[in-house]
Amino acid sequence: MKKLLFLFFTGVAGVFSVAHGQISKGNVMVGTDLGSGISGIGNSSLFGANFNLNSGSGWNIGISPKIGYFVNDNLLIGGVVNLGYDKAKNVGDISGAKTTVYGIQALGRYYISPGEHGIDNLLKHGRFFFEANAGFAGVNVKPGNTTNGFAFGFGPGYSYFITPNVALEGLIKYNGLAGGGNTNYQNSLGINFGLQVFLPSSRIRSAVKNPSQL
Repeated sequence: MKKLLFLFFTGVAGVFSVAHGQISKGNVMVGTDLGSGISGIGNSSLFGANFNLNSGSGWNIGISPKIGYFVNDNLLIGGVVNLGYDKAKNVGDISGAKTTVYGIQALGRYYISPGEHGIDNLLKHGRFFFEANAGFAGVNVKPGNTTNGFAFGFGPGYSYFITPNVALEGLIKYNGLAGGGNTNYQNSLGINFGLQVFLPSSRIRSAVKNPSQL
């Protein structure tokens, strides 16, 4: 019985400390976001999925894969790819609009340590963070406005570790898109949800050399 209690409390302590261990220097983050993202600029929620059953409505779907490397404890540098599509149904004799979203951007993320800047974490096995991105993106609407050019976003988020290596995330970001096309500047406030996996880079290198370890 004592052994079982020891293992239980050891496991709990491991979960509580996992947020620090997985965001340490040398680790890698890979995953994806689902939500409104930059596509909210185009008046649709492409980074997620929506199938509307109302008359005259359509559907949209999108995804934002991310990858990053912790150059220091709590500090990640990486990239994100934006892909999305929106298809509206025809209304009478008017064809529904088709919206395509695409982009590739640099990504930076900083995790806030417990008590840092006067912010206490919601749970011991979670961590607040601030994320920013910048790069190229485009929102093309047919028929409608088109904008292609410099995209950026920034905002706070929270990672909740459901296992030692996997975190569910929520993120609120302001997104801007400036460039050429029918519309010079578009912006939106997006709510994203994501799933991220955190692994030591040494483990990834070993898996590449020996795939049987996967």
